[in-house]
Amino acid sequence: MARPLRVLRNLLIAGLIAGGGAAAVGFAWRMIGGGALPMHGWIALTLGVAGTVALAWALMALAFRSDREGWDARAGVTPPPGVSPDDDR
Repeated sequence: MARPLRVLRNLLIAGLIAGGGAAAVGFAWRMIGGGALPMHGWIALTLGVAGTVALAWALMALAFRSDREGWDARAGVTPPPGVSPDDDR
């Protein structure tokens, strides 16, 4: 699958998860007696869920990329310039 199509598919999946999450929270809100959410409440809820899904997606992508490219293995191997390896600072 071409990269743009894969990204589009992933965005669609993230959008469906965000929409489903917002609908579930709205339903739960009504079940506990919170009343109907106004339009601004639905907008805020959808943006909050979508932002959370996007942040989780981005952080997991960075974690997988770090693992694939060996960023973690290189961390701490070479001391910064001007610091000797025997320095206990």
